[in-house]
Amino acid sequence: MFSKETIVRCESGLHNRQATFFVQKANEFSCNIWLESGNRRMNAKSLLGIMSFGLVTGAEVTLSAEGEGAEAAVNALDELLQRDVY
Repeated sequence: MFSKETIVRCESGLHNRQATFFVQKANEFSCNIWLESGNRRMNAKSLLGIMSFGLVTGAEVTLSAEGEGAEAAVNALDELLQRDVY
């Protein structure tokens, strides 16, 4: 398992379009990926789950993955949280 604590820095937070791109990127990997915030843990491949978090700029989250490509998946998703994709 590989995990990384990070801060959501994209200006729009993790809503609508940003969340869609995040989930699409997560689905490019075969490993299991989770996003954690506070005491909640959600499958990073679930758009509804990710949007239900309501994460805003400055939110502290933990990305974790298990399986083949876990480190690459976490790093790729962390990169998306650092900028707006559109």
